Amino acid sequence: MFHTTLRGFLIAASMLTAPALSAQQITVNLVNEPSTLDPHQQWNPDSYYVYRNIFDNIVTRDDAGEIVPQIATAWEQVSDTEMVLKIREGVTFHDGSPLTAEDVAYSVRRITNPEFGSPQLGQFNQIIGAEATGDFEVTLTTNSPYPVLLAQLVKLSVVPKKVVEALGDESFNAAPIGSGPYAFHEWNRGVDVTLSRNDDYWGEAGPFDAAVFAAVPDASTRVANLRAGTADLIVSIDSDIARQLEGQPGVHVLTAPTERVAFMGMNTTRPPLDDPQVRKAATMAIDREGIVLGILAGGETVAGQMATPSHFGYVDGVEPSPYNLEEAKRIVAETGAGETPMEFATSPVFDQRIVQAIQQMLTEAGFNVEISMTDMSTYLQRARAPEQTERPFFSFGRWSCACQDVDGVQFPLLHSSSSWSRVNDPALDKVLEQGRSSLDDSTREAAYAQVQRTVQDSAYILPLYQAVALYGASDKLDWTPTANESLFLNRMAWSE
Repeated sequence: MFHTTLRGFLIAASMLTAPALSAQQITVNLVNEPSTLDPHQQWNPDSYYVYRNIFDNIVTRDDAGEIVPQIATAWEQVSDTEMVLKIREGVTFHDGSPLTAEDVAYSVRRITNPEFGSPQLGQFNQIIGAEATGDFEVTLTTNSPYPVLLAQLVKLSVVPKKVVEALGDESFNAAPIGSGPYAFHEWNRGVDVTLSRNDDYWGEAGPFDAAVFAAVPDASTRVANLRAGTADLIVSIDSDIARQLEGQPGVHVLTAPTERVAFMGMNTTRPPLDDPQVRKAATMAIDREGIVLGILAGGETVAGQMATPSHFGYVDGVEPSPYNLEEAKRIVAETGAGETPMEFATSPVFDQRIVQAIQQMLTEAGFNVEISMTDMSTYLQRARAPEQTERPFFSFGRWSCACQDVDGVQFPLLHSSSSWSRVNDPALDKVLEQGRSSLDDSTREAAYAQVQRTVQDSAYILPLYQAVALYGASDKLDWTPTANESLFLNRMAWSE
Protein backbone atom coordinates (compact mmCIF):
# COMPACT_ATOMS: atom_id res chain seq x y z
CA MET A 1 0.00 0.00 0.00
CA PHE A 2 1.16 3.52 -0.77
CA HIS A 3 1.74 5.81 2.18
CA THR A 4 -0.02 9.19 2.40
CA THR A 5 2.94 11.19 1.12
CA LEU A 6 3.63 13.40 -1.85
CA ARG A 7 4.41 10.18 -3.72
CA GLY A 8 1.08 8.62 -2.83
CA PHE A 9 -0.84 11.82 -3.49
CA LEU A 10 0.59 12.31 -6.96
CA ILE A 11 0.10 8.67 -7.93
CA ALA A 12 -3.48 8.71 -6.67
CA ALA A 13 -4.13 11.96 -8.51
CA SER A 14 -2.81 10.50 -11.76
CA MET A 15 -5.17 7.55 -11.37
CA LEU A 16 -8.17 9.75 -10.63
CA THR A 17 -7.60 11.86 -13.70
CA ALA A 18 -6.93 8.93 -16.05
CA PRO A 19 -9.77 8.39 -18.52
CA ALA A 20 -12.08 5.45 -17.92
CA LEU A 21 -11.23 2.42 -20.04
CA SER A 22 -13.62 0.92 -22.56
CA ALA A 23 -13.87 -2.36 -24.38
CA GLN A 24 -12.20 -0.80 -27.46
CA GLN A 25 -8.73 -1.93 -26.46
CA ILE A 26 -5.80 -3.94 -27.74
CA THR A 27 -4.29 -6.69 -25.60
CA VAL A 28 -0.62 -7.54 -26.12
CA ASN A 29 0.99 -10.63 -24.59
CA LEU A 30 4.61 -10.05 -23.62
CA VAL A 31 6.96 -12.68 -22.16
CA ASN A 32 7.75 -10.83 -18.93
CA GLU A 33 6.30 -7.82 -17.23
CA PRO A 34 8.39 -4.67 -17.73
CA SER A 35 11.34 -4.47 -15.37
CA THR A 36 10.80 -0.71 -15.40
CA LEU A 37 8.56 1.95 -16.92
CA ASP A 38 11.20 4.63 -16.46
CA PRO A 39 12.69 5.07 -19.94
CA HIS A 40 16.08 6.03 -18.54
CA GLN A 41 16.44 2.71 -16.76
CA GLN A 42 16.49 -0.72 -18.44
CA TRP A 43 16.17 -0.91 -22.21
CA ASN A 44 14.98 -4.50 -22.54
CA PRO A 45 12.19 -5.38 -25.00
CA ASP A 46 9.39 -6.01 -22.48
CA SER A 47 10.00 -2.60 -20.89
CA TYR A 48 10.56 -0.77 -24.17
CA TYR A 49 7.40 -2.15 -25.79
CA VAL A 50 5.36 -0.42 -23.08
CA TYR A 51 7.11 2.79 -22.10
CA ARG A 52 7.89 3.86 -25.65
CA ASN A 53 4.15 4.55 -26.04
CA ILE A 54 4.11 6.65 -22.87
CA PHE A 55 7.03 8.88 -23.81
CA ASP A 56 8.15 10.89 -26.80
CA ASN A 57 11.81 10.76 -27.74
CA ILE A 58 13.98 13.60 -28.92
CA VAL A 59 13.85 12.18 -32.46
CA THR A 60 12.47 8.91 -33.83
CA ARG A 61 12.57 6.69 -36.91
CA ASP A 62 9.78 6.30 -39.39
CA ASP A 63 8.71 2.90 -40.70
CA ALA A 64 11.36 3.14 -43.42
CA GLY A 65 14.08 3.56 -40.79
CA GLU A 66 14.81 7.23 -41.45
CA ILE A 67 15.44 9.61 -38.55
CA VAL A 68 12.56 12.07 -38.34
CA PRO A 69 11.49 14.79 -35.87
CA GLN A 70 9.63 14.06 -32.68
CA ILE A 71 10.21 16.47 -29.77
CA ALA A 72 13.10 18.03 -31.70
CA THR A 73 11.73 19.43 -34.96
CA ALA A 74 15.12 20.40 -36.38
CA TRP A 75 18.80 20.06 -35.49
CA GLU A 76 22.07 21.60 -36.56
CA GLN A 77 25.66 20.53 -35.91
CA VAL A 78 27.10 23.98 -35.22
CA SER A 79 30.61 22.70 -34.42
CA ASP A 80 32.44 19.41 -34.13
CA THR A 81 31.19 19.06 -30.55
CA GLU A 82 27.93 21.05 -30.43
CA MET A 83 24.45 20.28 -31.76
CA VAL A 84 21.53 22.70 -31.42
CA LEU A 85 18.02 21.23 -31.23
CA LYS A 86 14.83 23.16 -31.99
CA ILE A 87 12.13 21.96 -29.57
CA ARG A 88 8.53 21.44 -30.66
CA GLU A 89 6.10 24.02 -29.29
CA GLY A 90 2.68 23.22 -27.83
CA VAL A 91 3.50 19.76 -26.42
CA THR A 92 2.04 18.87 -23.01
CA PHE A 93 2.73 16.06 -20.59
CA HIS A 94 -0.09 13.80 -19.45
CA ASP A 95 -0.58 15.92 -16.32
CA GLY A 96 -1.28 18.97 -18.51
CA SER A 97 2.03 20.73 -17.89
CA PRO A 98 3.93 22.08 -20.91
CA LEU A 99 6.99 20.25 -22.22
CA THR A 100 9.85 22.74 -22.23
CA ALA A 101 13.41 22.97 -23.46
CA GLU A 102 14.52 22.52 -19.85
CA ASP A 103 12.69 19.17 -19.70
CA VAL A 104 14.68 18.02 -22.73
CA ALA A 105 17.98 19.22 -21.30
CA TYR A 106 17.15 17.66 -17.92
CA SER A 107 16.34 14.32 -19.57
CA VAL A 108 19.75 14.27 -21.25
CA ARG A 109 21.56 15.23 -18.05
CA ARG A 110 19.66 12.59 -16.08
CA ILE A 111 20.51 9.65 -18.32
CA THR A 112 24.16 10.76 -18.63
CA ASN A 113 24.65 11.25 -14.90
CA PRO A 114 26.90 8.39 -13.73
CA GLU A 115 25.35 8.58 -10.24
CA PHE A 116 21.92 7.83 -11.72
CA GLY A 117 23.42 4.56 -12.98
CA SER A 118 21.46 4.08 -16.19
CA PRO A 119 22.26 0.82 -17.99
CA GLN A 120 22.05 2.95 -21.13
CA LEU A 121 24.91 5.24 -20.06
CA GLY A 122 27.34 3.75 -22.56
CA GLN A 123 25.07 4.88 -25.38
CA PHE A 124 25.12 8.52 -24.25
CA ASN A 125 28.29 9.09 -22.24
CA GLN A 126 29.90 11.11 -25.02
CA ILE A 127 27.46 13.90 -24.09
CA ILE A 128 29.03 16.20 -21.48
CA GLY A 129 26.56 19.08 -21.58
CA ALA A 130 22.87 19.74 -22.19
CA GLU A 131 21.50 23.23 -21.68
CA ALA A 132 18.32 25.07 -22.59
CA THR A 133 19.72 27.95 -24.63
CA GLY A 134 16.35 29.42 -25.58
CA ASP A 135 12.65 28.99 -24.90
CA PHE A 136 12.54 26.23 -27.51
CA GLU A 137 16.20 25.47 -28.01
CA VAL A 138 18.63 22.99 -26.44
CA THR A 139 22.37 22.80 -27.05
CA LEU A 140 24.12 19.47 -26.59
CA THR A 141 27.89 19.28 -26.13
CA THR A 142 29.98 16.15 -26.62
CA ASN A 143 33.48 15.57 -25.31
CA SER A 144 34.76 15.01 -28.85
CA PRO A 145 33.27 14.74 -32.33
CA TYR A 146 30.50 12.15 -32.07
CA PRO A 147 28.99 11.09 -35.41
CA VAL A 148 26.45 8.78 -33.77
CA LEU A 149 24.80 11.46 -31.63
CA LEU A 150 21.63 11.94 -33.66
CA ALA A 151 21.13 8.19 -34.10
CA GLN A 152 21.49 7.69 -30.35
CA LEU A 153 18.94 10.44 -29.61
CA VAL A 154 16.37 8.18 -31.28
CA LYS A 155 16.38 6.28 -27.97
CA LEU A 156 16.36 9.19 -25.52
CA SER A 157 12.93 9.81 -24.01
CA VAL A 158 11.85 13.15 -22.57
CA VAL A 159 10.60 13.13 -18.97
CA PRO A 160 9.03 16.01 -16.99
CA LYS A 161 11.72 17.50 -14.75
CA LYS A 162 9.39 18.83 -12.05
CA VAL A 163 7.47 15.55 -11.71
CA VAL A 164 10.59 13.39 -11.52
CA GLU A 165 12.20 15.65 -8.96
CA ALA A 166 9.00 15.78 -6.88
CA LEU A 167 8.32 12.03 -6.96
CA GLY A 168 11.83 10.62 -6.97
CA ASP A 169 13.03 7.86 -9.26
CA GLU A 170 11.22 4.96 -7.60
CA SER A 171 7.81 6.62 -7.49
CA PHE A 172 8.16 7.98 -11.00
CA ASN A 173 8.77 4.43 -12.21
CA ALA A 174 5.59 3.30 -10.42
CA ALA A 175 3.40 5.92 -12.12
CA PRO A 176 5.28 7.50 -15.04
CA ILE A 177 4.13 10.66 -16.80
CA GLY A 178 5.20 11.31 -20.37
CA SER A 179 3.96 13.18 -23.42
CA GLY A 180 3.37 10.21 -25.72
CA PRO A 181 0.22 8.99 -27.48
CA TYR A 182 -0.72 6.77 -24.50
CA ALA A 183 -0.77 7.59 -20.79
CA PHE A 184 -0.01 5.29 -17.90
CA HIS A 185 -3.22 3.98 -16.26
CA GLU A 186 -2.39 1.03 -14.00
CA TRP A 187 0.34 -1.50 -13.23
CA ASN A 188 -0.78 -4.78 -11.67
CA ARG A 189 2.60 -6.12 -10.65
CA GLY A 190 3.33 -9.50 -12.13
CA VAL A 191 0.20 -9.39 -14.26
CA ASP A 192 -0.20 -6.48 -16.68
CA VAL A 193 0.23 -2.80 -17.43
CA THR A 194 -2.66 -0.76 -18.83
CA LEU A 195 -2.30 2.43 -20.85
CA SER A 196 -5.06 4.81 -21.92
CA ARG A 197 -5.15 6.94 -25.04
CA ASN A 198 -3.87 10.49 -24.72
CA ASP A 199 -6.63 12.42 -26.49
CA ASP A 200 -4.55 15.62 -26.27
CA TYR A 201 -1.56 14.15 -28.10
CA TRP A 202 0.15 16.61 -30.42
CA GLY A 203 0.84 13.99 -33.09
CA GLU A 204 -0.96 11.08 -34.69
CA ALA A 205 -3.57 9.83 -32.23
CA GLY A 206 -3.71 6.24 -31.10
CA PRO A 207 -6.56 4.14 -32.54
CA PHE A 208 -7.32 2.22 -29.33
CA ASP A 209 -9.01 3.59 -26.22
CA ALA A 210 -6.68 1.44 -24.13
CA ALA A 211 -3.82 -1.01 -24.39
CA VAL A 212 -3.14 -3.87 -21.98
CA PHE A 213 0.35 -5.40 -21.91
CA ALA A 214 0.11 -8.75 -20.11
CA ALA A 215 3.03 -10.86 -18.89
CA VAL A 216 2.62 -14.41 -20.25
CA PRO A 217 5.93 -16.30 -19.91
CA ASP A 218 4.71 -19.54 -21.51
CA ALA A 219 4.69 -19.41 -25.32
CA SER A 220 1.95 -22.02 -25.67
CA THR A 221 -0.27 -19.92 -23.41
CA ARG A 222 0.38 -16.84 -25.53
CA VAL A 223 -0.64 -18.81 -28.60
CA ALA A 224 -3.77 -20.14 -26.89
CA ASN A 225 -4.71 -16.59 -25.89
CA LEU A 226 -4.30 -15.40 -29.47
CA ARG A 227 -6.43 -18.22 -30.84
CA ALA A 228 -9.10 -17.60 -28.20
CA GLY A 229 -9.19 -13.90 -28.97
CA THR A 230 -8.08 -12.83 -25.48
CA ALA A 231 -4.86 -11.50 -27.00
CA ASP A 232 -4.62 -9.44 -30.18
CA LEU A 233 -0.83 -9.48 -30.53
CA ILE A 234 1.80 -11.84 -29.10
CA VAL A 235 5.56 -11.36 -29.18
CA SER A 236 8.60 -13.63 -29.10
CA ILE A 237 7.31 -16.60 -31.02
CA ASP A 238 9.66 -18.98 -32.79
CA SER A 239 9.48 -20.47 -36.27
CA ASP A 240 7.83 -23.68 -35.02
CA ILE A 241 4.97 -21.68 -33.50
CA ALA A 242 4.79 -19.45 -36.57
CA ARG A 243 4.28 -22.52 -38.76
CA GLN A 244 1.52 -23.73 -36.44
CA LEU A 245 -0.28 -20.40 -36.73
CA GLU A 246 -0.11 -20.18 -40.51
CA GLY A 247 -3.50 -20.90 -42.02
CA GLN A 248 -5.30 -20.82 -38.66
CA PRO A 249 -8.58 -18.89 -38.76
CA GLY A 250 -8.59 -15.40 -37.27
CA VAL A 251 -4.82 -15.05 -36.87
CA HIS A 252 -1.77 -14.35 -38.98
CA VAL A 253 2.01 -14.21 -38.57
CA LEU A 254 3.88 -10.94 -38.95
CA THR A 255 7.63 -10.85 -39.49
CA ALA A 256 10.50 -8.44 -40.05
CA PRO A 257 14.30 -8.78 -40.19
CA THR A 258 15.84 -6.81 -37.36
CA GLU A 259 19.11 -5.06 -36.64
CA ARG A 260 19.46 -7.34 -33.62
CA VAL A 261 22.43 -9.71 -33.46
CA ALA A 262 22.14 -12.87 -31.38
CA PHE A 263 25.38 -13.79 -29.67
CA MET A 264 27.07 -16.07 -27.16
CA GLY A 265 28.73 -13.90 -24.55
CA MET A 266 31.83 -15.11 -22.73
CA ASN A 267 33.24 -13.69 -19.53
CA THR A 268 36.83 -13.24 -20.71
CA THR A 269 37.95 -12.14 -17.25
CA ARG A 270 37.21 -15.48 -15.53
CA PRO A 271 39.41 -18.56 -15.89
CA PRO A 272 39.41 -20.63 -18.01
CA LEU A 273 37.77 -18.16 -20.43
CA ASP A 274 40.60 -15.70 -19.83
CA ASP A 275 42.62 -17.99 -22.12
CA PRO A 276 42.00 -17.02 -25.78
CA GLN A 277 42.61 -20.61 -26.85
CA VAL A 278 39.78 -21.81 -24.62
CA ARG A 279 37.49 -19.11 -26.01
CA LYS A 280 38.39 -20.15 -29.54
CA ALA A 281 37.50 -23.71 -28.65
CA ALA A 282 34.11 -22.49 -27.44
CA THR A 283 33.49 -20.63 -30.71
CA MET A 284 34.60 -23.60 -32.81
CA ALA A 285 32.18 -25.86 -30.93
CA ILE A 286 29.12 -23.91 -32.14
CA ASP A 287 27.54 -24.95 -35.42
CA ARG A 288 25.87 -21.69 -36.40
CA GLU A 289 24.61 -22.93 -39.75
CA GLY A 290 22.99 -25.86 -38.02
CA ILE A 291 21.27 -23.47 -35.63
CA VAL A 292 20.04 -21.14 -38.37
CA LEU A 293 18.93 -23.77 -40.87
CA GLY A 294 18.04 -26.68 -38.62
CA ILE A 295 16.40 -24.95 -35.67
CA LEU A 296 15.38 -21.39 -36.47
CA ALA A 297 14.39 -21.64 -40.14
CA GLY A 298 12.62 -18.28 -39.95
CA GLY A 299 14.76 -16.28 -42.37
CA GLU A 300 17.69 -15.70 -40.01
CA THR A 301 21.23 -15.52 -41.42
CA VAL A 302 24.55 -16.49 -39.83
CA ALA A 303 26.39 -13.45 -38.45
CA GLY A 304 30.16 -13.21 -38.76
CA GLN A 305 30.37 -9.97 -36.76
CA MET A 306 28.46 -8.01 -34.15
CA ALA A 307 26.66 -6.02 -36.82
CA THR A 308 24.13 -6.41 -39.61
CA PRO A 309 24.26 -4.94 -43.13
CA SER A 310 21.92 -2.16 -41.92
CA HIS A 311 24.59 -0.84 -39.52
CA PHE A 312 27.18 1.76 -40.44
CA GLY A 313 30.52 0.08 -39.80
CA TYR A 314 29.47 -3.32 -41.07
CA VAL A 315 32.54 -4.93 -42.65
CA ASP A 316 31.84 -6.53 -46.02
CA GLY A 317 33.32 -9.90 -46.84
CA VAL A 318 33.93 -11.13 -43.29
CA GLU A 319 33.74 -14.88 -42.99
CA PRO A 320 32.36 -16.31 -39.73
CA SER A 321 34.89 -18.13 -37.58
CA PRO A 322 34.87 -21.82 -38.57
CA TYR A 323 33.01 -24.67 -36.93
CA ASN A 324 35.53 -27.35 -35.96
CA LEU A 325 34.31 -29.67 -33.23
CA GLU A 326 37.36 -31.95 -33.26
CA GLU A 327 39.76 -29.05 -32.78
CA ALA A 328 37.53 -27.68 -30.01
CA LYS A 329 37.66 -31.06 -28.24
CA ARG A 330 41.45 -31.15 -28.53
CA ILE A 331 41.90 -27.69 -26.99
CA VAL A 332 39.48 -28.38 -24.13
CA ALA A 333 41.25 -31.62 -23.32
CA GLU A 334 44.74 -30.09 -23.48
CA THR A 335 43.86 -27.04 -21.35
CA GLY A 336 41.66 -28.85 -18.85
CA ALA A 337 38.94 -26.28 -19.43
CA GLY A 338 36.27 -28.93 -18.96
CA GLU A 339 37.16 -29.31 -15.27
CA THR A 340 35.55 -25.98 -14.37
CA PRO A 341 31.75 -25.98 -13.95
CA MET A 342 30.43 -23.03 -15.94
CA GLU A 343 27.04 -21.34 -15.82
CA PHE A 344 25.20 -20.43 -19.02
CA ALA A 345 22.75 -17.63 -18.26
CA THR A 346 19.46 -17.19 -20.08
CA SER A 347 15.92 -15.86 -19.64
CA PRO A 348 12.48 -17.00 -20.88
CA VAL A 349 12.34 -14.15 -23.39
CA PHE A 350 15.01 -15.93 -25.44
CA ASP A 351 14.49 -18.93 -27.72
CA GLN A 352 15.37 -21.82 -25.44
CA ARG A 353 15.82 -24.17 -28.38
CA ILE A 354 18.93 -22.15 -29.24
CA VAL A 355 20.17 -21.99 -25.66
CA GLN A 356 19.82 -25.74 -25.24
CA ALA A 357 21.52 -26.41 -28.57
CA ILE A 358 24.51 -24.24 -27.63
CA GLN A 359 24.79 -25.90 -24.24
CA GLN A 360 24.77 -29.33 -25.88
CA MET A 361 27.42 -28.27 -28.41
CA LEU A 362 29.69 -26.90 -25.67
CA THR A 363 29.18 -30.11 -23.68
CA GLU A 364 30.04 -32.23 -26.69
CA ALA A 365 33.32 -30.30 -26.99
CA GLY A 366 34.12 -31.17 -23.39
CA PHE A 367 33.00 -28.07 -21.50
CA ASN A 368 31.09 -28.49 -18.25
CA VAL A 369 28.17 -26.12 -18.83
CA GLU A 370 24.82 -25.87 -17.05
CA ILE A 371 21.94 -23.60 -18.06
CA SER A 372 20.76 -21.05 -15.48
CA MET A 373 17.27 -19.68 -16.19
CA THR A 374 16.10 -16.49 -14.44
CA ASP A 375 13.53 -13.80 -15.15
CA MET A 376 14.71 -11.00 -17.43
CA SER A 377 15.20 -8.47 -14.65
CA THR A 378 17.50 -10.83 -12.72
CA TYR A 379 19.30 -11.84 -15.90
CA LEU A 380 20.07 -8.18 -16.67
CA GLN A 381 21.17 -7.45 -13.12
CA ARG A 382 23.60 -10.36 -13.17
CA ALA A 383 24.93 -9.32 -16.57
CA ARG A 384 25.93 -5.99 -15.00
CA ALA A 385 27.00 -7.26 -11.58
CA PRO A 386 29.61 -4.98 -9.97
CA GLU A 387 32.23 -7.71 -9.87
CA GLN A 388 33.13 -9.71 -12.98
CA THR A 389 33.34 -12.84 -10.85
CA GLU A 390 29.60 -12.44 -10.13
CA ARG A 391 28.77 -12.49 -13.81
CA PRO A 392 28.11 -15.81 -15.58
CA PHE A 393 30.75 -17.56 -17.68
CA PHE A 394 28.48 -17.84 -20.71
CA SER A 395 25.28 -16.09 -21.68
CA PHE A 396 22.91 -15.90 -24.60
CA GLY A 397 21.84 -12.46 -25.73
CA ARG A 398 20.37 -10.51 -28.62
CA TRP A 399 21.61 -6.92 -28.88
CA SER A 400 20.06 -4.05 -30.76
CA CYS A 401 20.93 -0.38 -30.42
CA ALA A 402 18.11 0.88 -32.67
CA CYS A 403 20.71 3.31 -34.00
CA GLN A 404 21.91 1.47 -37.11
CA ASP A 405 25.53 2.18 -36.20
CA VAL A 406 27.98 -0.41 -34.90
CA ASP A 407 29.09 1.93 -32.12
CA GLY A 408 25.77 1.26 -30.42
CA VAL A 409 26.44 -2.48 -30.44
CA GLN A 410 30.17 -2.91 -30.13
CA PHE A 411 31.09 -0.17 -27.67
CA PRO A 412 28.72 -1.31 -24.89
CA LEU A 413 29.57 -4.99 -25.35
CA LEU A 414 33.34 -4.68 -25.81
CA HIS A 415 34.72 -1.48 -24.28
CA SER A 416 36.13 -2.01 -20.80
CA SER A 417 34.34 1.07 -19.42
CA SER A 418 30.89 -0.35 -20.20
CA SER A 419 28.91 -2.09 -17.49
CA TRP A 420 27.83 -4.67 -20.09
CA SER A 421 31.34 -5.56 -21.23
CA ARG A 422 33.28 -8.63 -20.14
CA VAL A 423 36.38 -7.63 -22.08
CA ASN A 424 39.41 -5.69 -20.86
CA ASP A 425 41.68 -4.92 -23.81
CA PRO A 426 43.26 -1.42 -23.85
CA ALA A 427 44.21 -1.71 -27.52
CA LEU A 428 40.64 -2.62 -28.47
CA ASP A 429 39.34 0.24 -26.29
CA LYS A 430 41.48 2.69 -28.24
CA VAL A 431 40.13 1.56 -31.62
CA LEU A 432 36.53 1.61 -30.38
CA GLU A 433 37.09 5.16 -29.13
CA GLN A 434 38.51 6.16 -32.50
CA GLY A 435 35.48 4.70 -34.24
CA ARG A 436 33.03 6.74 -32.17
CA SER A 437 34.96 10.04 -32.17
CA SER A 438 35.77 10.72 -35.82
CA LEU A 439 33.46 12.61 -38.18
CA ASP A 440 35.27 11.07 -41.16
CA ASP A 441 33.42 7.98 -42.43
CA SER A 442 36.51 6.33 -43.91
CA THR A 443 38.39 6.67 -40.61
CA ARG A 444 35.49 5.12 -38.77
CA GLU A 445 35.18 2.27 -41.27
CA ALA A 446 38.88 1.47 -40.92
CA ALA A 447 38.54 1.45 -37.13
CA TYR A 448 35.64 -0.98 -37.19
CA ALA A 449 37.46 -3.26 -39.61
CA GLN A 450 40.25 -3.42 -37.02
CA VAL A 451 37.71 -4.07 -34.25
CA GLN A 452 36.32 -6.96 -36.23
CA ARG A 453 39.77 -8.51 -36.74
CA THR A 454 40.65 -8.15 -33.06
CA VAL A 455 37.37 -9.57 -31.82
CA GLN A 456 37.59 -12.55 -34.13
CA ASP A 457 41.29 -13.23 -33.47
CA SER A 458 40.82 -13.01 -29.70
CA ALA A 459 37.39 -14.71 -29.65
CA TYR A 460 35.95 -12.10 -27.31
CA ILE A 461 32.33 -12.76 -28.28
CA LEU A 462 30.59 -15.10 -30.73
CA PRO A 463 28.03 -13.49 -33.05
CA LEU A 464 25.46 -16.13 -33.97
CA TYR A 465 22.84 -14.79 -36.35
CA GLN A 466 20.86 -11.76 -37.46
CA ALA A 467 17.53 -12.12 -35.72
CA VAL A 468 14.11 -12.00 -37.34
CA ALA A 469 11.17 -10.74 -35.30
CA LEU A 470 8.10 -12.99 -35.42
CA TYR A 471 4.71 -11.97 -34.04
CA GLY A 472 1.33 -13.63 -33.90
CA ALA A 473 -1.59 -11.26 -34.44
CA SER A 474 -5.30 -11.12 -34.90
CA ASP A 475 -6.12 -10.89 -38.59
CA LYS A 476 -8.09 -7.76 -37.70
CA LEU A 477 -4.91 -5.96 -36.65
CA ASP A 478 -3.36 -3.80 -39.35
CA TRP A 479 0.29 -3.32 -38.50
CA THR A 480 3.64 -3.63 -40.27
CA PRO A 481 6.57 -4.60 -38.00
CA THR A 482 9.85 -2.76 -38.49
CA ALA A 483 13.51 -3.54 -37.95
CA ASN A 484 13.64 -1.52 -34.72
CA GLU A 485 11.11 -3.88 -33.05
CA SER A 486 8.98 -1.05 -31.69
CA LEU A 487 5.31 -1.60 -30.90
CA PHE A 488 4.11 1.91 -31.70
CA LEU A 489 0.39 1.73 -30.90
CA ASN A 490 -0.40 4.83 -32.94
CA ARG A 491 1.00 3.13 -36.05
CA MET A 492 -1.48 0.27 -35.67
CA ALA A 493 -5.18 0.09 -36.53
CA TRP A 494 -8.12 -2.29 -36.68
CA SER A 495 -8.78 -3.32 -40.27
CA GLU A 496 -12.16 -2.55 -41.77
